[in-house]
Parts: sequence; structure tokens; C-alpha cells
Amino acid sequence: MEHTPRSLKVLLVEDNEGDVRLIKEAFNESRIEKTFSVAKDGEDALNFLFKRGVYNNDTLRPDIILLDINLPRKNGFEVLESIKNDPDLKRIPVIMLSSSSSEDHIYKSYDLSANCYVTKPVDFDEYTQLVRTIEDFWFQMAKLPA
Repeated sequence: MEHTPRSLKVLLVEDNEGDVRLIKEAFNESRIEKTFSVAKDGEDALNFLFKRGVYNNDTLRPDIILLDINLPRKNGFEVLESIKNDPDLKRIPVIMLSSSSSEDHIYKSYDLSANCYVTKPVDFDEYTQLVRTIEDFWFQMAKLPA
């Protein structure tokens, strides 16, 4: 399989420090070069994406977004809706992450044009497998917009 020549940019929107640490460690185990950014709440994520406040034109646009649903200030559904309603951001794949496997959350995520819904793993080995699956599909097989 052909490897992507550039560094891929991942935005993780997650308020739980333990989940952030596990996801970052799992991505560090990966074989793909990447730049990793973290937003701690929905408002911070939108500021990052729309380059507002402390974020400016030097802020790198992510190639993929991992978005938790239960966030302070703006929840994941509100962030997803803002992303998918913006002509410049709507092509960025968004993977919804949740500890819930609620049918309502799953339907709402897809109704708002999420690219994928994943229930959060419970341990590091499962996070590592999730990250490998994301990388294999989104960074190796799928063609992302430049």
C-alpha cells in the first residue's frame, strides 16, 4: 500500500484527560507521521477550526477530526453541525467518539453528516486497535481532500 507522503493533521476534541492521553499514546505507536492538536471543549474546537481568538491563519487545518459528543460549552452535535454547514470545513471527515452506544446519538450523528460513529474503547489495547483501524482506512485507503 502506498504511504501518504505528507504529515497528516488530526484534531481531537475531547475534555477527558484520560481519553486524551490514551488516544495520543495510541497515535504515538502508529507508523504514520502526524501533527496532533487537542481542543478541550466545543467552543475551543470551533475557534481552532474557524481560526478565531488565539488561533490564527498559521493554525493548521485538520485532515480528520475525532469529536467527543459530551463536551462543555458546545456539545459535539453542535460542533458537528457547524463543521458540516460550513463550505470550507464540511469535507473534513469527522469521527464521532462516545462512551454511549445510544441509538439516538448514533442516528443524530449520521443525520448531522458524521462520517463515522465509534464507541470509545475501555483500555489501551482497544484504543491502539481503534487508531490502527482509523489510520488504515482514513489515511491509507481513503482519499482525503488536499
